[in-house]
Amino acid sequence: MFAAVTAMFALPSSTFAMDRWEALSMIESGDNDHAIGQRGEVSRYQILPALWPGGNPQNEQEALSAARAIMGVRLARFEKIHRRPANDFEFYILWNAPWEADHPSRAVSERARRFANLAESAESARH
Repeated sequence: MFAAVTAMFALPSSTFAMDRWEALSMIESGDNDHAIGQRGEVSRYQILPALWPGGNPQNEQEALSAARAIMGVRLARFEKIHRRPANDFEFYILWNAPWEADHPSRAVSERARRFANLAESAESARH
């Protein structure tokens, strides 16, 4: 079941999308597969326990599949409402505080800017 949901909402496997996942992992946990956040978030992507679908959060591929499934739903909703894909700044807000998608707080905006800079730097380095 989880694999079907993941496949349904998986993001394109372009280098741009991977740069987002690499940047997300870096900003959330410093690429630490064993990280546990203050609210019990698990994996390199710091997924809340209530959203973790099961499996091994220390497994990089399982964590990526879970993160893609979570974001697939959020990105689809954003695109339906805004009639365009989310940019890197919005992507991070949708990950970290989806309820703030249209009006992010200062703290979320600062982290989203750092994330967007990481994603842009990774994309630039590949070209």
